[in-house]
Amino acid sequence: MNLALFDFDNTIASCDTWTRFMRLAVRPSRLVAGRALLIPVVIGYRLSLVSASNGRQIATRVGLQGEKAARVRKLGIEYATTVLPTLLQPPALERIDWHKGQGDCIVVVSASLDAYLNPWCKTMRVDAICTQLEEKGGRLTGRYVRGDCTGAEKVKRIRERYDLTRFARIYAYGDSDEDREMLDLAHEKYYRWKKA
Repeated sequence: MNLALFDFDNTIASCDTWTRFMRLAVRPSRLVAGRALLIPVVIGYRLSLVSASNGRQIATRVGLQGEKAARVRKLGIEYATTVLPTLLQPPALERIDWHKGQGDCIVVVSASLDAYLNPWCKTMRVDAICTQLEEKGGRLTGRYVRGDCTGAEKVKRIRERYDLTRFARIYAYGDSDEDREMLDLAHEKYYRWKKA
């Protein structure tokens, strides 16, 4: 059996699904206040002073801290079933189907949030390793369980869940520097759908 590792945003999906979900999940009053609070973060990101990972974590804290977890998870299911299907790239779905036909173990490894990625992966019958929203007492803390699932953290979580020696061949698909370490695990890697 082979292992196929897929990034989600800009690999399976045609865009950044995290930002679109946050616009849906964050209450309008918080969006207004959050925009003002996050201006320094956005400027820092554009100047390469703040990483995408740090930016996501700060924005999640501002946008979702104290929200009812059940509300955000319900929105995640709706997003996974109504919005995500419109954002998927046909070549990615074809490749997932090809791996299914080979009997491969397919895993989506992403910084995308579990609120929407887990339900989508469940409908696709593939595994998910992703950023998990932390909750306490039924409310979101605004933090992530074990941090953002990106870069070296992707590899760490893959190795924790799977014994890589059990797979004859490893395939990996990604589109950004956040995927480089995951791509380095693979015998056969695709960067922006080109064989690397």
